[in-house]
Amino acid sequence: MAVIRKDWWRGGVIYQVYPRSFLDSNDDGIGDLPGVIAKLDYIASLNVDAIWLSPFFTSPMKDFGYDVSDYRGVDPIFGTLDDFRTLVAAAHERGLRIIIDQVLNHCSDQHPWFAESRTSRSNDKADWFVWADPNPDGTPPNNWLSVFGGSAWTWEGRRKQYYLHNFLASQPDLNFHCEAVQQQLLDDMEFWLQLGVDGFRLDAANFYFHDQALRNNPPNLDIREGGIGVRVDNPYAYQRHLYDKTQPQNLDFLRRLRALLERYPGTATVAEIGCDDSLRTMAAYTSGGDTLHMAYSFDLLTAQCSPAYIRSTIEAIEGELGDGWPCWSVGNHDVVRVMSRWAHEGDATPERGRLLMSLLLSLRGSVCLYQGEELGLPEAELAFEDLVDPYGITFWPEFKGRDGCRTPMPWVRDGVHAGFSSQQPWLPLDERHRALAVDVQEDDSASMLNSYRRFLAWRREQPLLIDGDIQVRYHDDDLLVFERRLGEQAWLCLFNLGDRERRYDLPLMVEPLEGVPSSTAEFLGSWVHLPAHGFGFARLLG
Repeated sequence: MAVIRKDWWRGGVIYQVYPRSFLDSNDDGIGDLPGVIAKLDYIASLNVDAIWLSPFFTSPMKDFGYDVSDYRGVDPIFGTLDDFRTLVAAAHERGLRIIIDQVLNHCSDQHPWFAESRTSRSNDKADWFVWADPNPDGTPPNNWLSVFGGSAWTWEGRRKQYYLHNFLASQPDLNFHCEAVQQQLLDDMEFWLQLGVDGFRLDAANFYFHDQALRNNPPNLDIREGGIGVRVDNPYAYQRHLYDKTQPQNLDFLRRLRALLERYPGTATVAEIGCDDSLRTMAAYTSGGDTLHMAYSFDLLTAQCSPAYIRSTIEAIEGELGDGWPCWSVGNHDVVRVMSRWAHEGDATPERGRLLMSLLLSLRGSVCLYQGEELGLPEAELAFEDLVDPYGITFWPEFKGRDGCRTPMPWVRDGVHAGFSSQQPWLPLDERHRALAVDVQEDDSASMLNSYRRFLAWRREQPLLIDGDIQVRYHDDDLLVFERRLGEQAWLCLFNLGDRERRYDLPLMVEPLEGVPSSTAEFLGSWVHLPAHGFGFARLLG
């Protein structure tokens, strides 16, 4: 069995598997845990450190597993608890850690807890959810909005009260002000720790607590992308979310969670943070060594990818973070695939993909990669009638939802449904993805897949990229240049995000680094030539 480093998460690379779309082992059109097991050698070949499994828990699937009805159960469409045990053991044999999604802010309205809570104001679970009386005119208690559209409050006639749901009405918010709720969730997480999981990805981690006074959110006069639900076509963006999330009590719960994980050496948390001030919240939630191990925000999951924006994001988090630790991501199951989102007109090319790969993997912090990113998959194009995502159905056509990044993984170019399943998949395959299938790229040494493998293997052997500091030195409309430094060693990292070749005059004497996979920069004495979408690394001298 491979040795697993206790602090593997510092600078580690986590590969996100969306099980529904990874591999279908039983030909029902839905990916499953045995399908993940069958592809563990493939994942290990990428040279990543861990797998993040999106939810596989028992669920009515109104939000595709992010509406849990049993926190200790495996939904039959994904397999069994024994399948999960097999997956953990097989991953560990390959030196891979297993991180599982934890959806703690809310559960399904079909969870037994909510089924009991909604029946009366006096049952044993009466205060396990966020209930509130109506205003005198019968309207909801305040102006809080759901990320998925409309009011965040739904009426329950049996209690003659409203319940809070920051997402779908079928996802009632748990009441973290109730001690019994906190303890139950911690107990459920320990159940998985005892089964050998190596940590948790925490969904919507800043949503847990709400303002008990239920104060109205003020209007937002500065609408910008960067958080959950922040889109100008979504009314959620028109409020400053001061009271419905990111409350100070969150930190106390995160400390309780960290104390639990400290009893299981080598485990870690990575949290999703989406709020009006996400970078400052990330810093608060990862500093001090007693809360989260790492966190990521939506700042690099937006459509903005200019050197100026990336620089401001790096400098903002470095200015706030202190002893905290970031985790970077440019793609996941909630956003348009990066090859489409960050493509210039006509430049969704392998060269562009390798540039984005090298940039992401050269930032200070840990990294999450989303399945298919290593293949350079573009966003799938779906017709309205193919959509299943309630978010996209609500906001169509201005927002097409999340289905386009969740379509099946293409394993073989010429197979039925590209080798994902012999039956019609739960989402249709994008036929353009066949040309980028794994079997096609395996045989091409210059493919995106093999570029990822080489770069990740090289990165593992570079302590400066894992542990070094970062400082941005220069940017313009196309170029981003930053320095990574560890002790006496310093590198200059250069990236041309534009679609034209560029010259950069070197500020200091440098020595080109040898053996950098896919590097295209030419160091020519006092200056460097970067082709379109080119990048390079050099050692600073003196």
